Amino acid sequence: MFATLPDALRLFVVPVFAWAALRDVRTRRLPNRVWPPLYAFGALLLIWETAAVWPLAGLEGTRFAVRVAISLLFVAPLGYAFWYLGAFGGADAKALIALAVLFPTFPAYEIAGVTLPVVDTLLGVFSLTILTNTVLLALAYPLGLAGSNLLRGELSPTMFFARPVATDSLPSRHGRLFEDDDGRTRTGLDLDALRMYLRWRGLTLAEFRANPDRFRDPASVGETHDPTDGGTHLSPRTDGGTATGDAGGSDPWAAARFFDEIDHGAYGTDAETLRGGLAVVARQDRVLVSPGMPFVVPMAVGLVVSLTYGDVLFAALGAIGLV
Repeated sequence: MFATLPDALRLFVVPVFAWAALRDVRTRRLPNRVWPPLYAFGALLLIWETAAVWPLAGLEGTRFAVRVAISLLFVAPLGYAFWYLGAFGGADAKALIALAVLFPTFPAYEIAGVTLPVVDTLLGVFSLTILTNTVLLALAYPLGLAGSNLLRGELSPTMFFARPVATDSLPSRHGRLFEDDDGRTRTGLDLDALRMYLRWRGLTLAEFRANPDRFRDPASVGETHDPTDGGTHLSPRTDGGTATGDAGGSDPWAAARFFDEIDHGAYGTDAETLRGGLAVVARQDRVLVSPGMPFVVPMAVGLVVSLTYGDVLFAALGAIGLV
């Protein structure tokens, strides 16, 4: 038999995560409506499997109950904790919670006489395997970024964290500036916040860069607009229009006014960070950008690796005799 029916049905989750990863790369936005159906689907499969081993007696029932408990009471809350501490985005946390509900125990698939996943673990909590594989893949991302920089001839201490890009390309990019008016920084202006600011002023990036001295004057701010959430999925990417005004004022770029007027945060950006980023964008034709990686992307790849190979960390620890 290829698999139990619940395990076979779980494979329908793979294309959903593949779609989520592609959308997250393109827009850094995932609609909230994606997750509730996955929670409900996972809960239904879990009830199905629980009924099959009820009343959870004996070794098999106890192991099933313990694995489900670890997945639901440890892995799922871990997603929320990572979000609360700022290590995850909201979609990343919801995706991990979905996996904790959908994959509390190891599935099994028979293909051409081979049982997948190949590497099981002693604990047997599959959502934890997906998480560890995801973390390993995410840790490899800086190495890939460094390799990409090397191929372009960029050799610097920042090659693991950022890459130089054309400033004019920022409206369609995601990530964070790796520099401000004082030099290199790990806490530069978020590009979503840059788009929010430009949309608030009714400017395109090209208009802003064509006359930065004028737009640095806070008196040049005339009618303001909805800053949106800064995403590239909206069109036009920077809302267009022309700011009006003359001179005077002591709030460079009207950064403080921007934060006074918007009714929500701007991705951890404050007025000083905004000013530092705008100064860099205004004067440089190329800037360093830390592109970041949506955690849903390695999570989708980690899911596929987990379903086929199994637990990479457990295999590595076993190879050196630690488990």
